[in-house]
Parts: sequence; structure tokens; C-alpha cells
Amino acid sequence: MAYFADWAPREDIDFSRFDWIDYAFDVVSQDSSLNWDDAMNGSKQLQKLVADAHGGGTKVKLSIGGWTGSKDFSTAVSTPEKRQTFANNVEKLYKDYNLDGIDIDWEYPGQSGDGANGVSPNDTQNMLSFFKLLREALPPTARITAAVQDQPFAGADGQPIHDASGFAEVLDWVLMMDYDTYETTTPPGPNAPLYNGCGKSREPSQNAAAGVNAWTAAGFPANKLVLGVPSYGYITKSSETTLQARSLPPTRHSPRRLSRRNTALPEDDSGQIQFRSLVRQGILVQGGDGSFVGSGGFERGWDSCSATPFLHNPQSGQLIPYDDPQSLALKAAFVRKMGMAGVNLFDIHGDTDAWDLTDSLRKNLVVPAV
Repeated sequence: MAYFADWAPREDIDFSRFDWIDYAFDVVSQDSSLNWDDAMNGSKQLQKLVADAHGGGTKVKLSIGGWTGSKDFSTAVSTPEKRQTFANNVEKLYKDYNLDGIDIDWEYPGQSGDGANGVSPNDTQNMLSFFKLLREALPPTARITAAVQDQPFAGADGQPIHDASGFAEVLDWVLMMDYDTYETTTPPGPNAPLYNGCGKSREPSQNAAAGVNAWTAAGFPANKLVLGVPSYGYITKSSETTLQARSLPPTRHSPRRLSRRNTALPEDDSGQIQFRSLVRQGILVQGGDGSFVGSGGFERGWDSCSATPFLHNPQSGQLIPYDDPQSLALKAAFVRKMGMAGVNLFDIHGDTDAWDLTDSLRKNLVVPAV
């Protein structure tokens, strides 16, 4: 699976490589109405995506929310009347655009997330009530999913709930967004750790392995968990030649997800860079064996504690934690081993023209032939 971002549309999608595409984003308002994140192009983009995807045998979900689109969720599900209106509006979109499912990307119920977000101690319970209404409103074949942290939703006390089985009854799967874990901290850490940094991380809950343990311990089955993986990394200003365990004190809030509109180039050390950009600009080059190595003054390193690569340039003082075919192969193999439902790439435009990231995921989701 992969996200299609409205701010970075991709026209050359090979749908034969994907089971599902999530269109990001639509946004809910306080009155429970829905509006496109891209007001000018959202409707047309989604119409074309659905037509093209269905022609290629791929299904499409509409994702509602996102980091900057979650501010009104709390209000939109705060009363039975608002929840019903919200569900009715989603049902209309589902039918109007011939969708196959709906994804709710609320970042995050019961927690502040972006500073503008409304928050209530009743958020998680209200969201569950909304999902029950949405399940009743949509046809039985519709898939309903949620994008979540590596920890279950926050309860009324602000801590992860211990019983998520109610959500498992109404959701087809949840996508654990295992990325943006360390961002641009000093010293830099991995963007999307598979493991807990050799036991040294100050954020031991923020990695794929810990996420699976946390959700399954709360009664959410592994076969309804999807691992979210990134097609990008972060450019940081650092003279370090290794990734470090997070040095900031832990909080109960998740790491902040930056706006996906930030497409910083290597000379801009403040934001994201797509894997395809690293390749196009010659920072990564592909060798005869298909692996990618650093170039143009950048050296590729490997952080065995998180099972992710990084690039560092001693001359420019830049360090870039990211994911590549090798690290994504390990993540896909982990998903297969744990009996999870699959992987979801954020986002589709970050992959190369040759689909190096997607193909690595696909290959390693399959059980090797004996």
C-alpha cells in the first residue's frame, strides 16, 4: 500500500505493484463537514486516481485528517449529532467517488499533536463511537482504517489505553506510522527505527517492534496491523558520523510529524528529502549489485541498532537519516514474520522511477521459496 499526496501527485504509477492507494487528504471541520486539503485540485485528483487505480486492479481509500488536518476532529465527534453528521458526510463521499474504503488519520485523539488541535479526555471513546456509526453507514465491503502511533490511542488519563479490542471489532486495520521518530534532534537519530536502538533509546516505545508489542498487548491482533514506512529522510546539520539514541527527555506525546509539503534539498538542512531526490541529485548512486551507495561527498553508513541507513558529509556537516531498499527489506521481512497485514509507504512520489523501494517491500513480504 502507499499514500498518494495531493501536494505531490505522481502520474506514472504502476498500479500492478499496489493493492491499495490512500489519497491524502480530506479534512473535517468543526461542523462535521468535509473539505479538500487541496481545494483547487482535490476532487479532480481523486476522481482520476480512482479511475486509473480501478483500471489497474488497485483499490483506493480516502484519508481524512493528517498532521495539519486534525485540529477539528475532537469537536466533530464530540456529540452523537455531530458524529452522525460526520458519518453521513463520509458515506456521501464514499459513494460519490466510487471509493473502496476510508482512512481516518487523526493526529492524535486525547493528545495535542499540532498546537492548533482541539483535545478532550473523551476523544478516544468518542472516536470509537464514530467508527461504529461509520461501519453502519458504509457497505460491508468498505474498508475502514486508521493511521496511528506506535502506541494505542490515549485514554481519558492521557496514557495509552490497555484495551483496544473495541477498535479491532470495527476497523479492518490500523497503520502504525513508524516514521518521524527523531526528526532533526541534536544529535540526530534514526527517522524510522525498526528496533529499540540497542536498548539505549530514550523513546523505547517509538519503533516498529515496540509498536507491534504495544498494540497486540492491548488486544489488537497482529493481522490487523500495517507498518507505515517512509520514502524520505531528514536533512540535519551535524558533524556526527553515526546516529545517536535520542537525547531529549521522553514525553507522553508522540514525535511531531512535519508537514509533508516540506521538500527540502540537500543545501537546506531544515527538512525532509525524498529518496528519489537523493538519487536524482547524485547523492545516492546504484552499484552493479543494485544497492545504493553515497556519492558527491556523502558517505553511506548503517545504524545496526535501528536497522536504518544514513548519509553524512564531513565537508558540508550534513547528516541524513533515511530508508532505502535494504532497510525496507528488513521491515517487510519483519512484517511477514510477525503475521501483520502489510506495509504502507508514505508516500508514492518519493520512490524512484524504477520503483526500487516498492519492489524491495514487495519482494520481502513474500515467503522465500525453499
